[in-house]
Amino acid sequence: MTGVWVFEDGMVRRADTEAPSTGGRGGGKLLVHVPSGEVVTSYDVLERRLRELGWERYLNDPCLLQFHQRSTVHLISVPRDFSRLKLVHMYDIVVKTRNIFEVRDAAAVAGRS
Repeated sequence: MTGVWVFEDGMVRRADTEAPSTGGRGGGKLLVHVPSGEVVTSYDVLERRLRELGWERYLNDPCLLQFHQRSTVHLISVPRDFSRLKLVHMYDIVVKTRNIFEVRDAAAVAGRS
């Protein structure tokens, strides 16, 4: 378990698993809508793409945004503050929307622009 570890707010985490970059700068990860190639830069973008797939907002939680599909038992939960979106949230979205979203390196996405 090599790497830089940080102790913060009673939690230990690897420093290199910090919240992903959403600005296209190197080092971070980005959530990409595969059919359009659009980078998810806000919850407005994410919600629009999820609605196209039949996902709906679920409940009104002060800390989370949640989405569900009536046809499945799946629930996508993300922090209400987009800047707190982490890699684990991105992969949760990818798994529950197979072949629609991907997580990509920010440097690779920036290089394609």
